[in-house]
Amino acid sequence: MSGRLEGKTAFITGASSGVGRAIALRYAAEGANVCCTDLDPHPRTLRTDDPVPDAIDVRATTSTPTHEAISTTYGQDHAAFTMVDVTSSSSVEAGIKFCVEKFGRLDITVASAGVALESFNSRPLKCHETPEAIWDKELDINAKGVFLTCKFGLAQMLRQEPLPGQDRGWVINLASIMGFVAIPGIVSYCASKGAVVQMTKQMAVDYAEDKIHVNCLCPGFVKTSMTQNVHGSAANLAWSDSAHPFGGMGEPDYVAKAAVFLASDDAAWVTGVPLPVDGGYLVR
Repeated sequence: MSGRLEGKTAFITGASSGVGRAIALRYAAEGANVCCTDLDPHPRTLRTDDPVPDAIDVRATTSTPTHEAISTTYGQDHAAFTMVDVTSSSSVEAGIKFCVEKFGRLDITVASAGVALESFNSRPLKCHETPEAIWDKELDINAKGVFLTCKFGLAQMLRQEPLPGQDRGWVINLASIMGFVAIPGIVSYCASKGAVVQMTKQMAVDYAEDKIHVNCLCPGFVKTSMTQNVHGSAANLAWSDSAHPFGGMGEPDYVAKAAVFLASDDAAWVTGVPLPVDGGYLVR
């Protein structure tokens, strides 16, 4: 039985860890060829310099790079890795070129690379306390990185013929529930994810005539290294349980399954949607 993404090729930033890794693995399981990109092929882990008592271990269960895990399961021809710095125009452009040279085309672009630098602060910082360097780096990676990934991904989709009987392409950006609502002490992160939501909607308008779907996923708190200070203490875990009506933090694969939907024929008439995958966080 063919997978829901059979014959498609996906370019994924931030594919080495967390949600990006989960999406890459899910896409491969659904039959897609996957070009994994990141600064390093190996999964990131929790910090070990300041261990928190009773911390949940959300480290990758293996140090195997994502593309190697896919190749082992589905064959060498189904995955590849190339280093991409999403803040660099030339790096992203080269990454797209590598993907097309390897697999012949590009059908799905997933902009998953992101950072939450405020999670490393010892306490929430208001705007007047936030270092300008944090603002610059988060907007550079979380907002400009999405822009550049879309810019070069969309250009490639317009250059090539669509798959037989298919639309021309699928773009999926990773935003956050913080693109809708705010929590204390993360002004840069909220701004960057709000930008992703609005970029997604605007691009959906521009590329609808080309039959390119542009949507974004807005996860709640998910168990990855990015949210380590949330899942790292009993008090934070209790807050997370109460904040998500489904209880607790989400798994990266929950978001990955939604990413499969948005890249499949099941979403044939879906574009411009910021889709919450949040265990009910936004309906509290």
